[in-house]
Amino acid sequence: MPRQAPGSDASTRHLLSLCGPLPERPRVLDLGCGPGRSALLLAAEAGPHGAEVTAVDLHDGFLEELRAAAVARGLAGRVRTVSADMGELPFEDGSFDLVWAEGSAYVIGFDTALARWKRLLAPGGTLVLTECEWTVEEPSAGARAFWDPQYALRTTARNLAAAQAAGYRVAGVHRLPDSDWAEYYGPLAERVRARAGSGSPATAGSPAREAAVAATREELDVRDHHGHEYGYTGYVLRPVTAGDGPAWPARPETAADTAAVRDVNLAAFGTPLEADLVDALRADDAWVPGLSYVAEGPDGSVAAHALLTVCAVDGARALALAPVAADPALQRSGAGSSVVRALLAAARERGESLVLVLGHPEYYPRFGFVPASQFGIRAPFEVPDEAMMALVLDDSVPVPAGTISYPAPFGV
Repeated sequence: MPRQAPGSDASTRHLLSLCGPLPERPRVLDLGCGPGRSALLLAAEAGPHGAEVTAVDLHDGFLEELRAAAVARGLAGRVRTVSADMGELPFEDGSFDLVWAEGSAYVIGFDTALARWKRLLAPGGTLVLTECEWTVEEPSAGARAFWDPQYALRTTARNLAAAQAAGYRVAGVHRLPDSDWAEYYGPLAERVRARAGSGSPATAGSPAREAAVAATREELDVRDHHGHEYGYTGYVLRPVTAGDGPAWPARPETAADTAAVRDVNLAAFGTPLEADLVDALRADDAWVPGLSYVAEGPDGSVAAHALLTVCAVDGARALALAPVAADPALQRSGAGSSVVRALLAAARERGESLVLVLGHPEYYPRFGFVPASQFGIRAPFEVPDEAMMALVLDDSVPVPAGTISYPAPFGV
């Protein structure tokens, strides 16, 4: 099988693009490489002149397949295979510019991977991994009956919090599309059908093989019936350094935060306009419980705040990101970015599909925002094209075109 977990070349490339500039010939560690689909792409495309990839797996058959493919593609000099345990890696600290793990972190657990793999990153290095997660707040009993005994799935918000708590800054988040599951399950289903139809004594007479086939059938059936409840998400993470300041845990605001949220907005903007806007929105029908987030400082105080409320594009539901505020003493510390990323992840989990923001065109693209004009979306007033931006959270939902309608408290 070409893949051992959901994924695609397109998703690998997208996650790579979220890493930002890499060294001329980055040193890449691909963990749980399988037959090497990602390793080969990284060797060819990571960095301005390709990468030096060390590919790790415990299955010698996969490593042999990867070595043969590297030779066939003229990449033999860029791909080195190593048989090793992902939890006990034989590499020196700071050995790699990029550590990559698509669909493999679950073998040792997300939190363990974050802890054990950080030491391998060189200064400025990046960790990219994908993790299977719940995509609904209340998974069904059927979905839990399959997953709970195998692996404790969490939500994106909880994994973001875990990454921040482990000392990482979140540089990017990408939900893998359903088509990435098809790339994995298509060949898997064909193999199951072929074995079921062969009727060979070798297949029928092997209890272990029959059990494996039955387990695979169950997995495919669960995906058919409950696939909307879970999915894979890719994370692009960088260790916090002395220059980055502390990690900033983010969470939904509570009633106890109301005064602190107002204070942060007053301090950040120097006028009461944004603070008054938050208070007015809190009393408006546009308010969405759970989509007002705060980032906490080391002492537990509110360091930053970000808010999403309901707006519309030509009558279709969307969310407006406004305001975003950070304590002036903590600006450029990462607090604002942390609260925005956590808030967008929460919106994605709730099934929201589109977020709009009027803001600085050099700041918001880091979260995935692009000019709204690309979708035919425009503000109800004159603004520079690059300042009105949109972020699509769910590619399966058509993006509406037209003029944005803001809630009444915005006064437009």
